Amino acid sequence: MRALLDLIARHRAGEPCGIFSVCSAHPLVIEATLLHAHRSGAPFALIEATSNQVHQDGGYTGMKPVAFRDFVYAVAERVGLPRSRVLLGGDHLGPNPWQALPAEEAMARAHMLIHDYVAAGFRKIHLDCSMSCADDPKQLPGETIARRAARLCAVAENAHARAGGEPPVYVIGTEVPVPGGAPEQLETVTITTPAAVRATLEVHRASFVDAGLTDAWRRVIAAVVQPGIEFDHRKVVAFAPCKARGLAVVIEECDGMVFEAHSTDYQTASVLAALVRHHFAILKVGPALTFALREVLWALDAIEREWIAPALVSGFRNAVLARMKAKPRHWARYHHATGAQLDYELQYSLSDRVRYYWADPEVVRAQEMMFRNLTQKPPPPTLISQYLPIAHAAFRDDRIGDSPAELAMAHVWTVLDRYCAATSGGQRSADG
Repeated sequence: MRALLDLIARHRAGEPCGIFSVCSAHPLVIEATLLHAHRSGAPFALIEATSNQVHQDGGYTGMKPVAFRDFVYAVAERVGLPRSRVLLGGDHLGPNPWQALPAEEAMARAHMLIHDYVAAGFRKIHLDCSMSCADDPKQLPGETIARRAARLCAVAENAHARAGGEPPVYVIGTEVPVPGGAPEQLETVTITTPAAVRATLEVHRASFVDAGLTDAWRRVIAAVVQPGIEFDHRKVVAFAPCKARGLAVVIEECDGMVFEAHSTDYQTASVLAALVRHHFAILKVGPALTFALREVLWALDAIEREWIAPALVSGFRNAVLARMKAKPRHWARYHHATGAQLDYELQYSLSDRVRYYWADPEVVRAQEMMFRNLTQKPPPPTLISQYLPIAHAAFRDDRIGDSPAELAMAHVWTVLDRYCAATSGGQRSADG
């Protein structure tokens, strides 16, 4: 993690630089991200798995940490990006997947989670014990959260001692936006107060010191706070720099630390740059990338229906909706409409619950069939222009071919370009 520590040092020295972290497990998003880093000349790409996606029982992707690492490295090798330029992180690592269990049982599973991540080579670790378990009070005291985070840090340090390599760096913080976006309509977002940040940092520092983790505390590079950004099903709450000046002052008091901003999805390029200037030097993005991917896949479905014989079409879009309705557990808490309104919400909500279904075997088969149809009989440029004008422009400029995967990645790159510009002063893009 020396490269990440060096970047934080440059930011702390006054350079308006940062890094964006891609939180996704979709093969095309990962490939687009690594190819983007390769073509743009970025020093490294940061890929993070969340505790819901990847854990010792497989998560919703079916992958354990070792499998996710090998999957990312295989994609990097295929696109020509050296492993040394791929950084792996774990997001929301703690009892999050096991909140229905008693705290000690959930924490025991979190211990194994942390161990497996670090043993597999993940070196950016977000210690998140902010959630209440079955026998916890509804609102956990800050001291409890910090003590649990220190316990997990000790597990990570021991795992690293056995595995070797660069020591882990850590992210702490409890005021995290709802993963995947807010379930309700939002008018405003409550910004973390400077006093709350100071309290969080102090209680964590004390817990680390009490646990004999003073050296590890020096490798805490970031804190997660709420800077006033969020998205719900239909709209985005934008960052207002004037309201976050107090937060910038607080982090400037802490040597070697920056803020990590979650739920930055769908923010504009100028807003992302403003976040970096206010010391939110680590920008997390996830649903915005799979939302962009879903836009492409829906467009390819439309192209297929216009171009391929009706008896051969995959019916991809309908297949995805059918699987979502057959297995509603990933969206039932968030969408309560019926009929056509439910169809709309499942497809177009900014919370992008579709992303939980890309690994479903029936969805995978339908996508493979659609891609095969459009590969065996490539659509004419006019159809690509009609449904995918951004990808068509890249195709016309000879930056991509006309394969379905390349068309999809070109669209995802438009999101990555915003983050690249915000964290590197606009000097890099996927076009080189």
